[in-house]
Amino acid sequence: MTIRGKRLAAIAVIAPIALAVSACGGGSGGGGNGGGGDAGGDAGGDGTLTVWAWDPAFNIYALEEAEKIYQADHPDFELEIVETPWDDLQTKLTTLAQSQQIDELPDIFLMQNNAFQKNVINYPDLVSDLGDADIDLSEFPESVIEYSTVDDLNYGVPFDNGTAITALRTDVLEQAGYTIEDFTDITWDQFIAQGEDVLAKTGKPLLSGQAGSSDLIMMILQSAGASLFDDEGEPTITDNDALLAAIEVYQELVTSGVLVEVNSWDEYIATFVNEDVAGTINGVWIIGSIQTAADQAGKWDITNLPKLDGVDGATNYSANGGSSWAISSNADYDLAADFLKTTFAGSTDLYDTILPSSGALANWTPAGESEVYGEPHEFFSGQPIFAEVIEFSTHVPSNNTGAYYYEGRDAVSAALTKIISGTDAASALEEAQKNVEFAMQ
Repeated sequence: MTIRGKRLAAIAVIAPIALAVSACGGGSGGGGNGGGGDAGGDAGGDGTLTVWAWDPAFNIYALEEAEKIYQADHPDFELEIVETPWDDLQTKLTTLAQSQQIDELPDIFLMQNNAFQKNVINYPDLVSDLGDADIDLSEFPESVIEYSTVDDLNYGVPFDNGTAITALRTDVLEQAGYTIEDFTDITWDQFIAQGEDVLAKTGKPLLSGQAGSSDLIMMILQSAGASLFDDEGEPTITDNDALLAAIEVYQELVTSGVLVEVNSWDEYIATFVNEDVAGTINGVWIIGSIQTAADQAGKWDITNLPKLDGVDGATNYSANGGSSWAISSNADYDLAADFLKTTFAGSTDLYDTILPSSGALANWTPAGESEVYGEPHEFFSGQPIFAEVIEFSTHVPSNNTGAYYYEGRDAVSAALTKIISGTDAASALEEAQKNVEFAMQ
């Protein structure tokens, strides 16, 4: 299951209202900058924009609310929203780029952050850079902006937040003599030592994970600002100190019993919903699944991640997932840019509206200053967790995803399975390196 698929499963439980999709096929007619929008569309706000996005209860709901906000000052403005699952959207982008049917692109489309550089590098004709958009990108975390930056040009307006959290059962911690503060701003060595103590005293592992998945490895890697690729996009799976350290941490988590591996995503969710484990580490979207256990309300708390010991650049912050809006090369550029500037890059009202209904947590930093984001969350021990996560997001290090992120991640996942089964780490990672190099040919 992809990160997006996982997040959709998680968010579904906090967004129970099914929202109708206002969708239709095809472009919306001629317009400026290639003509994705209706004729007459401009920064004055008249005209129509076509948007491709997935998930009616999350991304499409956010678009519909953004449309209402923009219509307040531009009553003749409309969005044509075409529901497009991510896998289908990526296929469409690839097909249109390879066939040079650029005129069939919408004005705006949503893109997974980890796929953004891949698409810009491989298919530069698809997207417009934001140099003329007058959008203040400094109001987004630098690490998120980097996902959609290629050759010092930015191509994306960040939307949903993938900041990683450590979520723990405070009642279990208390049984072992700990509080959430004991797991805040700590190292992985400390986490494992305390996790072993919690396990000995309560019988509960702190974490679980899907066997064969490198999600946690990738989060640990980014927490140190490290990557599977260098600045030139070449794979660095071998002789990568941060990756080796992350794998050593994972091995120790498993062998110590602090992390229990399961076979599927559903089993992973069940481990903390059914109280088999006392916590989880993942993107903030995981709180949707945590809250399905209504009887556990008030027994959870969140904090930041452990950091690697002895690795330059190591921090207590990372991310897993997230997406950004792209303006296509076929867009009514001025209208699309003004719409995004006014809404996803400029409206506290938008984020205040969509957060309670869908769990759509902003990457736009000013949203975290609102009263809605500062409200205590009763499920999580009365913490204002959304404001805290926005603060966490400002500390997440940037890392290089490159054009072959998914190939690299999958190769590391395969290597991890072999390493846990007893294969020497160096030889498993050497094979992973060769597999990625072959894919890049």
